[in-house]
Amino acid sequence: MNEGAPSRSPNPIVRAALWFVGVLATVLGVLGAFLPLLPTTPFLLLAAACFARSSPRFYRLLLENRLVGPYLRQWREERTIPRRAKRKAYVVVLLTFSFSAYLVEETAPRILLLVLGLGLLGFLRRLPVAERERA
Repeated sequence: MNEGAPSRSPNPIVRAALWFVGVLATVLGVLGAFLPLLPTTPFLLLAAACFARSSPRFYRLLLENRLVGPYLRQWREERTIPRRAKRKAYVVVLLTFSFSAYLVEETAPRILLLVLGLGLLGFLRRLPVAERERA
């Protein structure tokens, strides 16, 4: 298993449940890359945490993935995200929540969308940024 990864759970039932949650989180994370309002990064972080405790093979596959692996490794090692990714996240949140609020005609769902969007922007603001970009 990779250095810094939590050890596998000795209980086979717990491992199976964590593996299932990891697979589900991976599917939701992939869908989130294409669907507005469904977050990608939290689901992939959850999947990595579940696989680290249930399946070294799937954990390694996530970390070695060319698209998401560098972000997951950076989070695991430094607890930071790239500045560029944070900027993109701000833009995506602003665009998707604003557009969704614009499409909704009722006031209550529109306000809910705007509050959720502002909450997500506040969460993003608190995420630490890497001091220097990785190659």
